[in-house]
Amino acid sequence: MSVLDAPVGTAAGRDGTSGREGLVAVFVRLKLALLRNGLRQSAGRRAAYLTSVVFTLLFAAGQLVGLIALRGNAHAGSLVVLLTAVLAVGWTVMPLFFPGGDETLDPSRLAMLPLRPRPLIGALLVSSLIGTGPLFTLCLAAGSVFAVARGAAGAVFAVVAVPLTLLVCVALTRAVATANTRLLTSRKGRDLAVLSGLVIAVGFQLVNFGAQRLGRAGGLAPLDPAADVVRWLPPASAIGAVDSASRGSYGQAAVQLLVSVAALLALLWLWQRSLVKLMTAPDGSTLAAAEPTRRKAGRSGGSGLLARLSQGRTGPVLERSLRYVARDPKTKASWVTALAIGLIVPMLNALQGTGSLYFACFAAGMLGMQMYNQFGQDTSAFWMVALTISSTRDAYLELRARALALLLITLPYTILVTAVTAALLGDWGALPKVMGLSFAMLGAMLATGAVASATFPYSIPQDGFKNVAPGQVGLAWISIFGGMASAALLCAPVIAVTVWLHLADLERWLWLLLPAGAGYGALIAWAGLRIAAPRTANRLPEILAAVSKG
Repeated sequence: MSVLDAPVGTAAGRDGTSGREGLVAVFVRLKLALLRNGLRQSAGRRAAYLTSVVFTLLFAAGQLVGLIALRGNAHAGSLVVLLTAVLAVGWTVMPLFFPGGDETLDPSRLAMLPLRPRPLIGALLVSSLIGTGPLFTLCLAAGSVFAVARGAAGAVFAVVAVPLTLLVCVALTRAVATANTRLLTSRKGRDLAVLSGLVIAVGFQLVNFGAQRLGRAGGLAPLDPAADVVRWLPPASAIGAVDSASRGSYGQAAVQLLVSVAALLALLWLWQRSLVKLMTAPDGSTLAAAEPTRRKAGRSGGSGLLARLSQGRTGPVLERSLRYVARDPKTKASWVTALAIGLIVPMLNALQGTGSLYFACFAAGMLGMQMYNQFGQDTSAFWMVALTISSTRDAYLELRARALALLLITLPYTILVTAVTAALLGDWGALPKVMGLSFAMLGAMLATGAVASATFPYSIPQDGFKNVAPGQVGLAWISIFGGMASAALLCAPVIAVTVWLHLADLERWLWLLLPAGAGYGALIAWAGLRIAAPRTANRLPEILAAVSKG
């Protein structure tokens, strides 16, 4: 008999109903105890939680008032079903990106307890209704049904739709969290959590794009085609049922409501199945991995360009820097975010029809920022690098190799983004000058990034979502924003030449900005590395102390 088939207790074994009710009460008290004990850990945690609660409640209240104000709008039904669908997507991805936000999301902690799956599912579902997320969802669902409900039939469907929407969202996030528990507690899962910033950034850009499109359209009518599809998807179909019932389509409303009910039952079944598998199946991470080890040993010799460069310092530093990009969670998150935003910003502006090819310089700027705080990315492991730096030349070769590793990704990416943006805008004539400006900007940021890395290093905590160690926020601001301001000043000559060629009606010579910008960027980058090298060699103890903090 597995632990999941064991009785909940003596009373539960005799009376399943009383045992289930007792288990629900226990889990509710457990959720409240976890919340209370977490707030007792520190004043900072209490302040952060209370601040998040206040902002969530204010946002929920604003959403509720806005939805109530939509009552009577002909297209209110389209907006509310789309809002519900977006909310459901948020509940789906939340456990993937924030697995540590709620200790009760990890059901493997209950594996040794004698609990049956079905009572456990009910207890976890009820305890999951405690928190700011469910409260926000409840406010949005209540405002949505108030915006579209009309008549007695609409009110009846609304009474069912609000709790049904909340239960589907909570069951969805629980099912996803349980199915991915082992992934979320692994290194790859932590990498995924760190990448949450990318999803947030991309989401804001998409929301901004959609809001601008709606603003130009002058109303909510463009939402109708998408809403006609989404209103049949749970849990948005529950809100759609209220709208359908209010319009007298009772059969359609009943089917839409049944879709959400069926989705809730399916999610509970999948949740229970994943829970049983999680608590009874062995963890694959405990199995020996001899075959991958042998494959790694067979590749240890290396080949290609990095192998040919390995005789000097450049090859090993290149390989180390690229491995950080591929394996270190914080470095990977920073790179992926920069790559995504560097492409999204110029593309969205181009798709809106009001963009400029100069937005493509955003890609070079985002990736150029990766040169800042080079030694902080090594954290306390920098002491091994410091042991190999005994002269200014060693420091110069170290910085040059790190810059080359960045250029291996940044140069082709900058060319790609500029070409794609030019294709979307149909402005191929401006390609050379914009690419020249991008290369000049990239060289300036490499130069200032190298100097800032040697002058204002700071530590990057490996745990959690902090990118700066406590007490070093000022250093980070000076390093990044001071360096960016300096890079802008270094780019001023190229920008001035560009403006002069336009004002003097010499557009036929703008293509010269491509080789001029590339040459200028290379010269500035070389000068910055030369300036940063002696500072690095002379300040190794200070740099090591700064990047090892926290």
